This record gives sequence, structure tokens and C-alpha cells, in this order.
Amino acid sequence: MPRSSFPISDMLSRLPAVFSLRRKPRKDAVGHDLGQSAEISWQAGSDWTQLENCLSISVRAESEEDAACSALQKEGQFLARQERWQDLSSRLAAADTSNCSAPCGMPEADLLAYGARADVVNAVDHALSEGTPRDQRQLVDGIMALEAIRRDHRTDPYLTALIASAHIDIGWLWRGPGLEESASPVHLRRCAAHFERAATLLSKTNGLADNSAFLASARCSLFSARKADALHVADAYARLIDLSPQNHRPMRALGVQMLPRCSGSYAALELEARRTAARTQQTWGAGGYTWVYFDALATDPEVSAHVDTQFFTDGLHDILRNVPTQAMANLLSAYCAVALGGAQLTGKAACGPREEIASAADWLIRDHLREVHPLIWAHAGQGFDNNARVKSLRRFSARGQAQATEFIAQIFREELSRGQKIAISPDGLHMSPG
Repeated sequence: MPRSSFPISDMLSRLPAVFSLRRKPRKDAVGHDLGQSAEISWQAGSDWTQLENCLSISVRAESEEDAACSALQKEGQFLARQERWQDLSSRLAAADTSNCSAPCGMPEADLLAYGARADVVNAVDHALSEGTPRDQRQLVDGIMALEAIRRDHRTDPYLTALIASAHIDIGWLWRGPGLEESASPVHLRRCAAHFERAATLLSKTNGLADNSAFLASARCSLFSARKADALHVADAYARLIDLSPQNHRPMRALGVQMLPRCSGSYAALELEARRTAARTQQTWGAGGYTWVYFDALATDPEVSAHVDTQFFTDGLHDILRNVPTQAMANLLSAYCAVALGGAQLTGKAACGPREEIASAADWLIRDHLREVHPLIWAHAGQGFDNNARVKSLRRFSARGQAQATEFIAQIFREELSRGQKIAISPDGLHMSPG
């Protein structure tokens, strides 16, 4: 079987569209930068330094979902640091075959594997963030150590997929964050080489991914760096979604892959959104349609001409009906308010499909938000770019909290302008005279 090829020209034209969702600031109808806090004027002459006196919001720095994910990542990291590779493989297999998921919906196997390769990937990230180091060993020692481990476990599909995933992560690091920066030819070649090696490794797991969400997920990750037949991509993601329907991330990735700049078309995006909604109805109701459009709508302005706004909005309701957690309420609220630009900021009726969906932030915040998760809001401000480099987690979190506060204040601008005090807490939404 011939090896999969990752030509440099394809990587150059393709990686920015799927690697980083950030681009030059987009403007909404009133000229505000989308994805950034808008300048709010809920009352002429308002003193925003006194906002905390009239608006009280509970803030949770780390949710139960975050803590559970962190614990699984640390477990994987511990097993890797102790070089207990057989124990790690057994743990991955047990989590995968039993389809165990963390409270956030992510498969436990994915979180364990992320922790197991974190030291290797983070070392390369640190080295590249300081500029390409003179000592190239900093860039290859970790991944070569993982490759050496495979010599003793050649037939182990879980460790093979783990090493392939490390290559994919490192490939993205070589590409670099953002759309404005042009990656050098050297960096693109390094990126392509890591993806090619990942494809070679994963080809050794052929026939096993049909019953393994962990292996299927690793194989689907390869589509982010090369074009393929739209039906082939859609069918691969369909198998993954069927294996792990409670995990919304593959549905979101499918939507991005169905964009014309990737492997699909707008017609294919609509078709796969409806197909996914039908297949996942028992888990998500109409939410499958929403998840497939989730990132596609936020990153491609042409998508709004094709989305069924009523279907999408019904999906928002069904998602919260099936997963009524504050983490989910924050994700959907931040998505509508920040990633889509928040049509409610103008105080006017929505003028298009995207603005109509963005205006759902109003009822999401009023009816469902009971505490702010700052990192989710900060992440929304980055276009949900998982590869964005965060130099200070504290400042990143503070920015998310400030952004959430501004948007929430705008939602309640009429009440605040009348002098009412707003309190949002786990007990509910409370309003009182000023």
C-alpha cells in the first residue's frame, strides 16, 4: 500500500484554513470587531468602574469538568513519565473499549493520550516559541524517544496511535499559529514530514478503527492537513461520531472539513449537518445539526447563507436540554456573544442568519447562565483556536472574565439603566431595585 503524501504546496494552501481560525478582525453591523469586546454604552455617562456595584456574577475558575479532564491528563502523563507503557496501553484500551467519557463528553482515552504525549509536545512548543533553536536536539529528542518505545511495542495499536498523534501535534507547532504570519518553507516541510510519518504509523492500524473511537479519531485528524474526497471524509467522521456520539468535537471538526476550502462544499455541509442530526437525535435532539455548523459558521461568512437558523436554534435548546451544565451554558453563550459577534449589542433586530443566531446569547444568558467560566470566554475570543499560544493563563482568564462581564452587562442594559441591580449565581438570576 503506497504511503500517504503531504506535498508542501497542499500544506501551504490548506493548513491555515483548518489550523487556526484567527484572521484579520471582522466587523459587525455597527463596526465592532467580532471576537473582541465591543465598546458598550448602556447608559450615557455610565461609570464602568462602578459596574461591580450593580452587576454581580459568580465566577468559577475551574469547573468539575475541567478538574476531571485535568485528572485524566495527569494520569496519562504520570504513566508516560514512569515509562509504564504497557500499563498506559492497557488503560487506553480499557477506556476505549468501554467508551468511557469525562463529564465534558471527551473520551477518557483521548485525555489520557493527551497527557501521555504532553511533555514531548510542550518541549517542542517551548523551543519554537523562543525561535528555532540552534540545538536541533530540543526538537527531535522527545519524538525520537517515543519512536524508540514503539520498537518494543510494534503491534500495539494504542501506542502506535499515541505516537502518531504526537507527530500531528508537533506538525501543527511547526506550522505556527495565526493566519497573518506566513510559515517559512522550512517550517512547512517539517510540518508535512510529521504528518506523513503520522499517516505511515496509522496505516498500520487499518481495520481496527471501525470499532475504536480512539483510533478513528487519530485517523480523522489526518484530514486536517490534506484534501480528500468529501464523501470519504464524511463517512470517516460518521463512523467516529457513531462510536462516540456524546462527544461534540468530531461533529464540529466534520463541519470545518465540509467547507469548500477544505474537502467539501456548502451543499455537503448542509447534507452532513442533517445526516448527523438524524443519527445523533437520541443523544442531542436537533443538536447534531448545530454542532456540525458550530465552527463552520464562526469562521466562514458565506456559511450564513446556507444555515437553517430555526434548525440551528432548536439545536441550541436541545443541547442544553440534554447537557444542562454550566460549562455547556458558558460555551454556547460565549459562542453566540463573542465568536458570532453578539447581534444583541446593537439593540436592533437581527438583519441576517448569523445575527439571528448570535442574538440567542440573550436567552442563553438570561435563562441558563448561572456562573462565568472565564477560560471558555477567553477561548471564544480566540475563535476557539486550540493552537493559540497563551503566555499567561492568569491574564488570559482575566480577559475572558472581563469580556463576559461586558457582554452580560449589555444583555441587561435596560435593567441597569433603570438603576436595578443584577445578581447571577448558582441559585439563579436575581433583580432588585437600585
